[in-house]
Amino acid sequence: MRVAHPSSTSIVIPAFNEAEAVGRVVTELRAAAPWREILVVDDGSTDGTAAAAAAAGAVVLTHPYNMGNGAAVKTGIRRAGGDYVLILDGDGQHQPADALRLVARLGEYDLVIGARSAATQATIGRRIGNALLNGLASYLTGRHVPDLTSGFRAARRSVLVEFLHLLPNGFSTPTTTTLTFIKAGYSVCFEPIEAARRTGRSKIRLGPDGARFLLILLKIVTIFSPLRVFVPISLLVFAVGASYGAWTIATQSHLTNSSVLLILLSVVIFMFGLVSEQIAAMRLEGRR
Repeated sequence: MRVAHPSSTSIVIPAFNEAEAVGRVVTELRAAAPWREILVVDDGSTDGTAAAAAAAGAVVLTHPYNMGNGAAVKTGIRRAGGDYVLILDGDGQHQPADALRLVARLGEYDLVIGARSAATQATIGRRIGNALLNGLASYLTGRHVPDLTSGFRAARRSVLVEFLHLLPNGFSTPTTTTLTFIKAGYSVCFEPIEAARRTGRSKIRLGPDGARFLLILLKIVTIFSPLRVFVPISLLVFAVGASYGAWTIATQSHLTNSSVLLILLSVVIFMFGLVSEQIAAMRLEGRR
């Protein structure tokens, strides 16, 4: 089994207005190990992020305007020359020692995610939101997912490139990669970490980005395992139709059209799920 090493690992740091912290992050990473390269993708910053990263010794890739965290990650993955890619934020939350632990698990696993403890996540609202997303992701994937949205992760570059077209340009890249790797049958490991307090303010907005994460969950699972979505909806519609039909028979001595239509709708939804499952299987077979 080939084991990952820092010398074969490219670090990708998406950064937008992180001049306060990114230089220190790069300096500490360079002192920790002989990485293949450290790429800082300046996503249209206006505060000197690129200059701070370059002064610390990083290779700086620059977007002409703010394209989104996911777009910056994709730029870094395309440019990376290592067999493995380590992605982390430029805000100072992630520790170099943890970076080495994540990379050390590669080779054994295709994707290693730094799973934060609840106590190290920013606010109570953020913790509750993440817990709900983690629970839904665990159900949809059939596997316990302790931290769906952690941006601190290491993976085989070849597999990341395989799914690059699925990655959104916004803040849903961690969500997408986690679900995609699990549903496509790649090995995924969650490595416990303690995240430090970030420097500066978070760019994630709980309301809009939380809704976007939810849509990404449904999108990815619908691509890889549609019955996980269609079967519960079909059963719910059938239960409503059957219950309403039983009530009308008991109280009005006849079966109404509404209950029949609901039961038929549940069958149609289930059939759509079966067809979608077959399409998903053909898609994965074609990829292999």
